[in-house]
Amino acid sequence: MRRHADLTAPRATARRIGLQVDREVFGTFAESIANFIGTARFLVYQTVFITVWILHNTLAPDDVIFDPWDRGFTLLTLVLSIQAAYAAPLILLAQSRQEQRDRAMAENDREVAERTQNDTEFLARELASVRVALSDMVTGQSFDEQVERVTDVVERLTRQIEGLSSRLDQVAPVGTDGTSDDGPDEPSRSDTADATS
Repeated sequence: MRRHADLTAPRATARRIGLQVDREVFGTFAESIANFIGTARFLVYQTVFITVWILHNTLAPDDVIFDPWDRGFTLLTLVLSIQAAYAAPLILLAQSRQEQRDRAMAENDREVAERTQNDTEFLARELASVRVALSDMVTGQSFDEQVERVTDVVERLTRQIEGLSSRLDQVAPVGTDGTSDDGPDEPSRSDTADATS
């Protein structure tokens, strides 16, 4: 390949001689032809056309026959061959376009399925975290049991405080010199029993 002297400019592409065809328009045309060829209507039309052709070229007078029977309907064979020669590539083109569409749809379906699976896994994790959070919450019955326990503890503490305050009332007031007026009283055994309980 010959090296271009000026590398700052893009190399001119070779001109193509021929027709420029829009692929999308031609592909749509090919699909419409292929869809029509594959219908029962086309088979009926072709059957009627061939029947009329054969009947005309066998029963008509010799001066209006254009494809005689003795030459084996050469023109009819040529027409059907041309039709088959054009129909086959059009059908193949339509099939390749359908394959491309199917491939794109399969890719889209795969992406949608992947997103759906990711969303499902995310929701499953969220549900599991909600279940764990709900299992840690206090239910009504356990809350009532805890309130009863706290009430029992408060009642016990209240009884002990009352017992201590009654003991303090029994102790004589302390004088200014630090000794009691009646002397220190020994607590009775029933008071100590109440205090320990």
